[in-house]
Amino acid sequence: MEKVGFSLGTNLGDRLKHLQRACASLRKLAASGHLRVSNVYETEPVDCPDGSPGFLNAAIELEIALSPLELLKRTQAIETGFGRPAESERERNAPRIIDVDILYYGEDKVNTPTLVIPHPRMHERDFVLRPLADIRSDLVPENHVFDQNATCPFADASLLTDD
Repeated sequence: MEKVGFSLGTNLGDRLKHLQRACASLRKLAASGHLRVSNVYETEPVDCPDGSPGFLNAAIELEIALSPLELLKRTQAIETGFGRPAESERERNAPRIIDVDILYYGEDKVNTPTLVIPHPRMHERDFVLRPLADIRSDLVPENHVFDQNATCPFADASLLTDD
């Protein structure tokens, strides 16, 4: 089993409900009761098409017994289950019902054509780092300064863990 971190984002429809459902779906993959969940943050779209709505973002850590590639298949199934088009059928950074990214998989490193862990851009993005700081501040660079205009608290973590 490994402790695995996920970044969640949504900017379409009932955003908070989508995060709640995604957390519940991920928890079904857990191999133990270990759970860390960030607060929910509202963030501005980054590198998205003009006119894209704002996002809600969160981070979650679970203990997982699946291999990294099997976990990727499961997270992609969660996304398509929400109605998100397959990667080959969507515009890059287009608005989305849900986005589930694997940030880290214990201390493991993975570098395949379909999966890179740790996530290659996580340290560049406040919308990932701000929620990550809630659950694993040790993974946020010490000198990182958050853009206070880029991420705003939206909801307490308890809204993502209530069943």
